[in-house]
Amino acid sequence: MTLTSVTIAGLLAWGEPGFSAGWWGLAAAGLVVAHMANNLMNDLFDLEVGTDTADYPRALYAPHPVLSGLISRRGLARAVLGLNLIDAGVLAVLVAARGWAVAGFAVAGFVLSAAYTAPPLRLKRRGLGEPTVLVVWGPLMVGGTYYAAVGRLPWEVVAASVPYALLCTSVLMGKHIDKLAWDGPAGVRTLPVILGEPAARALTRALLGTFYPAIAALVVAGALPRTALLAGAALPRLRPIWRAFGRPRPERPPPGFPVWPLWFAPLAFLHARRAGALFVIGLAAGVLLNG
Repeated sequence: MTLTSVTIAGLLAWGEPGFSAGWWGLAAAGLVVAHMANNLMNDLFDLEVGTDTADYPRALYAPHPVLSGLISRRGLARAVLGLNLIDAGVLAVLVAARGWAVAGFAVAGFVLSAAYTAPPLRLKRRGLGEPTVLVVWGPLMVGGTYYAAVGRLPWEVVAASVPYALLCTSVLMGKHIDKLAWDGPAGVRTLPVILGEPAARALTRALLGTFYPAIAALVVAGALPRTALLAGAALPRLRPIWRAFGRPRPERPPPGFPVWPLWFAPLAFLHARRAGALFVIGLAAGVLLNG
C-alpha cells in the first residue's frame, strides 16, 4: 500500500514545473524504509506493553519476530534504530534539496506512526489508530512525496490523496474487527471495539464504497484526470467483499485460508490492491495522454 501511495504521488507530480524524478524516487525509497521501521516498531512496542503474546492474532497469522525466536528484543530494537537512521539520512538530503517543509511531513509521519503503539499516546488503544492511517497514507505520504518531487503542494493533491487512503483505512478496520475477541477483553479500544462489530463492519463498507464516488467527484473538480475513472473497473471485486462485510466472520476458515484468524483484513486488502492498481493505471494513462 505504501508503494501504491508513493506511485500515486509520482504520477500526480509527473510533468509539473519543478518535478524531479530523482527526488521523488528518494522520497519513495525513504517511505518504504519508514514502513519497514514502523512495522518493526509496532512489534517491539506491542511486545513491551504486553499486547503481543503467543496466542494473540499477530503471532497466529504470521511469525512474530521475537516470539518466534527469529530475533531478540535487543536485536529488533537495533533493526528499528538502523532503519530510522537510514531515513534520517534520506530526510537530510531532501531537506537540503526542497527545504524544511519536507521535515514537517516526515516528522509528523514518524510521530503518528510511532505513537500508534508506543507509550504514552498508544493511539491504537484510544480509537485513534484508524484515523492515523487515513492521515498518514493519504495527505502525509502522498502529499509529502509530491512536495519532495515538486517543491510545493496544491490543494488538489491533498484532496486526491484521500480516496486511496480510505482503502488503506478499510484494511486496518478489517484487521481490528478480526481482533475484537482479543482486543476488547485486553482493553485495547480500537475503533471497532468502541463501535461494536455491526457498526464497525458498516463503517468499513462505507470506506470501501466511498472510494468510487470520491474519485468521480475529484475528476469533476479537476483534481484528477478523467482516466482515473478506470478505478471503477474494480467494482466487480468489491461486490463479494461488500457482501462478506455484511455478515459476521465465519467460525472456521475456508480450506487453505492462509492468514486465519484474520478474515476481513485480507478481504479488504484484496479490494485495495485491485482498486489501487487500477487507480494507478488510470493516472498513468492520464500522464501518457497529456504527454
